[in-house]
Amino acid sequence: MKRSATLSLITLISGAYLLNLGYPEFYDYTALFRPFVDSGEYWRLFTVALVHGGLTHLFFNMFSLLVLGNPIEAALGKARFLVIFFISLLTGSLASIYLTNDLHVSVGASGAIFGLFGAFIALRKRINDGVRDIYVIVGLNFVFGFILGGVDWRAHLGGLVGGYLTTAVLLRITRV
Repeated sequence: MKRSATLSLITLISGAYLLNLGYPEFYDYTALFRPFVDSGEYWRLFTVALVHGGLTHLFFNMFSLLVLGNPIEAALGKARFLVIFFISLLTGSLASIYLTNDLHVSVGASGAIFGLFGAFIALRKRINDGVRDIYVIVGLNFVFGFILGGVDWRAHLGGLVGGYLTTAVLLRITRV
Protein backbone atom coordinates (compact mmCIF):
# COMPACT_ATOMS: atom_id res chain seq x y z
CA MET A 1 0.00 0.00 0.00
CA LYS A 2 1.34 3.41 -0.95
CA ARG A 3 1.73 6.04 1.74
CA SER A 4 -0.43 9.10 1.30
CA ALA A 5 1.18 12.47 0.72
CA THR A 6 -0.75 13.74 3.73
CA LEU A 7 0.82 11.16 6.04
CA SER A 8 4.24 11.79 4.48
CA LEU A 9 3.94 15.52 5.21
CA ILE A 10 2.82 14.86 8.78
CA THR A 11 5.79 12.52 9.28
CA LEU A 12 8.25 15.00 7.76
CA ILE A 13 6.98 18.00 9.74
CA SER A 14 6.75 16.06 13.01
CA GLY A 15 10.23 14.63 12.47
CA ALA A 16 11.58 18.13 11.88
CA TYR A 17 9.98 19.22 15.15
CA LEU A 18 11.86 16.44 16.95
CA LEU A 19 15.07 17.42 15.17
CA ASN A 20 14.59 20.99 16.36
CA LEU A 21 14.32 19.74 19.96
CA GLY A 22 17.76 18.15 19.66
CA TYR A 23 19.31 20.88 17.52
CA PRO A 24 17.87 24.30 18.40
CA GLU A 25 20.00 25.92 15.69
CA PHE A 26 17.70 24.17 13.15
CA TYR A 27 15.17 26.89 14.01
CA ASP A 28 17.70 29.59 13.15
CA TYR A 29 17.96 28.27 9.58
CA THR A 30 14.31 27.51 8.92
CA ALA A 31 12.05 30.10 10.60
CA LEU A 32 10.56 32.83 8.43
CA PHE A 33 12.15 36.24 8.93
CA ARG A 34 11.87 38.89 6.22
CA PRO A 35 15.42 40.32 6.40
CA PHE A 36 16.83 36.84 5.80
CA VAL A 37 14.46 36.18 2.89
CA ASP A 38 15.30 39.59 1.42
CA SER A 39 19.00 38.68 1.61
CA GLY A 40 18.43 35.56 -0.50
CA GLU A 41 17.41 32.85 1.96
CA TYR A 42 14.32 31.96 -0.07
CA TRP A 43 14.12 28.41 1.29
CA ARG A 44 12.62 29.93 4.46
CA LEU A 45 9.39 30.52 2.51
CA PHE A 46 8.95 26.73 2.68
CA THR A 47 11.01 25.59 5.67
CA VAL A 48 8.83 27.70 7.97
CA ALA A 49 6.46 24.69 7.98
CA LEU A 50 9.14 22.55 9.62
CA VAL A 51 9.35 24.52 12.87
CA HIS A 52 6.55 25.11 15.35
CA GLY A 53 6.08 27.15 18.49
CA GLY A 54 5.59 24.17 20.78
CA LEU A 55 3.89 20.79 20.92
CA THR A 56 0.36 22.25 21.02
CA HIS A 57 1.04 24.30 17.89
CA LEU A 58 2.41 21.21 16.13
CA PHE A 59 -0.50 19.04 17.26
CA PHE A 60 -3.21 21.38 16.01
CA ASN A 61 -1.48 21.90 12.67
CA MET A 62 -0.90 18.16 12.14
CA PHE A 63 -4.43 17.26 13.22
CA SER A 64 -5.80 19.84 10.78
CA LEU A 65 -3.51 18.53 8.05
CA LEU A 66 -4.81 15.00 8.66
CA VAL A 67 -8.48 16.03 8.69
CA LEU A 68 -8.25 18.33 5.65
CA GLY A 69 -5.47 16.67 3.68
CA ASN A 70 -6.85 13.15 3.39
CA PRO A 71 -10.16 14.06 1.71
CA ILE A 72 -8.53 16.64 -0.58
CA GLU A 73 -5.86 14.14 -1.59
CA ALA A 74 -8.56 11.50 -2.17
CA ALA A 75 -10.60 13.88 -4.31
CA LEU A 76 -7.80 15.43 -6.36
CA GLY A 77 -4.91 12.98 -6.19
CA LYS A 78 -1.49 13.16 -4.60
CA ALA A 79 0.14 15.49 -7.15
CA ARG A 80 -2.64 18.11 -7.11
CA PHE A 81 -2.83 17.94 -3.33
CA LEU A 82 0.91 18.62 -3.04
CA VAL A 83 0.67 21.51 -5.52
CA ILE A 84 -2.09 23.07 -3.40
CA PHE A 85 -0.17 22.50 -0.17
CA PHE A 86 3.10 24.02 -1.38
CA ILE A 87 1.57 26.97 -3.24
CA SER A 88 -0.52 27.73 -0.15
CA LEU A 89 2.61 27.54 1.98
CA LEU A 90 4.35 29.95 -0.39
CA THR A 91 1.47 32.43 -0.59
CA GLY A 92 1.07 32.30 3.19
CA SER A 93 4.76 33.00 3.71
CA LEU A 94 4.78 35.84 1.19
CA ALA A 95 1.73 37.43 2.79
CA SER A 96 3.33 37.06 6.20
CA ILE A 97 6.47 38.95 5.29
CA TYR A 98 5.08 41.53 2.87
CA LEU A 99 1.81 42.57 4.53
CA THR A 100 3.46 44.01 7.61
CA ASN A 101 6.04 46.60 8.44
CA ASP A 102 6.97 44.78 11.63
CA LEU A 103 10.01 42.58 11.80
CA HIS A 104 8.60 39.37 13.17
CA VAL A 105 9.60 35.73 13.07
CA SER A 106 6.96 33.25 11.93
CA VAL A 107 6.87 29.50 12.35
CA GLY A 108 4.46 26.71 11.46
CA ALA A 109 2.55 25.11 8.63
CA SER A 110 -0.68 26.98 9.18
CA GLY A 111 -0.41 29.03 5.99
CA ALA A 112 -0.56 25.75 4.08
CA ILE A 113 -3.29 24.43 6.39
CA PHE A 114 -5.45 27.48 5.67
CA GLY A 115 -4.74 26.82 1.99
CA LEU A 116 -6.44 23.46 2.46
CA PHE A 117 -9.48 25.28 3.87
CA GLY A 118 -9.43 27.36 0.68
CA ALA A 119 -9.22 24.15 -1.36
CA PHE A 120 -12.26 22.78 0.47
CA ILE A 121 -14.22 25.93 -0.32
CA ALA A 122 -13.32 25.68 -4.03
CA LEU A 123 -14.15 21.97 -4.15
CA ARG A 124 -17.49 22.33 -2.42
CA LYS A 125 -18.46 25.27 -4.61
CA ARG A 126 -17.62 23.12 -7.63
CA ILE A 127 -20.12 20.45 -6.57
CA ASN A 128 -22.69 23.01 -5.34
CA ASP A 129 -22.35 21.85 -1.74
CA GLY A 130 -22.75 24.45 1.00
CA VAL A 131 -19.67 26.20 2.32
CA ARG A 132 -21.16 28.04 5.29
CA ASP A 133 -19.69 25.54 7.77
CA ILE A 134 -16.19 26.06 6.36
CA TYR A 135 -16.63 29.84 6.51
CA VAL A 136 -17.59 29.49 10.18
CA ILE A 137 -14.53 27.34 10.96
CA VAL A 138 -12.19 29.72 9.13
CA GLY A 139 -13.81 32.73 10.78
CA LEU A 140 -13.49 31.20 14.24
CA ASN A 141 -9.83 30.45 13.58
CA PHE A 142 -9.22 34.08 12.68
CA VAL A 143 -11.12 35.30 15.76
CA PHE A 144 -9.23 32.96 18.10
CA GLY A 145 -5.98 34.04 16.47
CA PHE A 146 -6.71 37.67 17.29
CA ILE A 147 -7.89 36.87 20.81
CA LEU A 148 -4.97 34.61 21.68
CA GLY A 149 -2.39 36.80 19.97
CA GLY A 150 0.91 35.62 18.54
CA VAL A 151 -0.86 34.13 15.52
CA ASP A 152 0.30 35.18 12.07
CA TRP A 153 -3.09 35.99 10.53
CA ARG A 154 -1.34 37.27 7.41
CA ALA A 155 0.06 33.79 6.70
CA HIS A 156 -3.40 32.33 7.30
CA LEU A 157 -5.01 34.81 4.90
CA GLY A 158 -2.32 34.35 2.25
CA GLY A 159 -2.58 30.58 2.48
CA LEU A 160 -6.38 30.65 2.33
CA VAL A 161 -6.39 32.78 -0.82
CA GLY A 162 -3.55 30.78 -2.39
CA GLY A 163 -5.26 27.45 -1.69
CA TYR A 164 -8.60 28.63 -3.03
CA LEU A 165 -7.16 30.11 -6.24
CA THR A 166 -4.84 27.17 -6.88
CA THR A 167 -7.67 24.68 -6.46
CA ALA A 168 -10.02 26.73 -8.64
CA VAL A 169 -7.39 26.82 -11.40
CA LEU A 170 -6.64 23.09 -11.06
CA LEU A 171 -10.33 22.28 -11.27
CA ARG A 172 -10.61 24.31 -14.49
CA ILE A 173 -7.51 22.94 -16.26
CA THR A 174 -7.60 19.29 -15.20
CA ARG A 175 -10.17 16.59 -15.29
CA VAL A 176 -11.24 15.68 -11.77
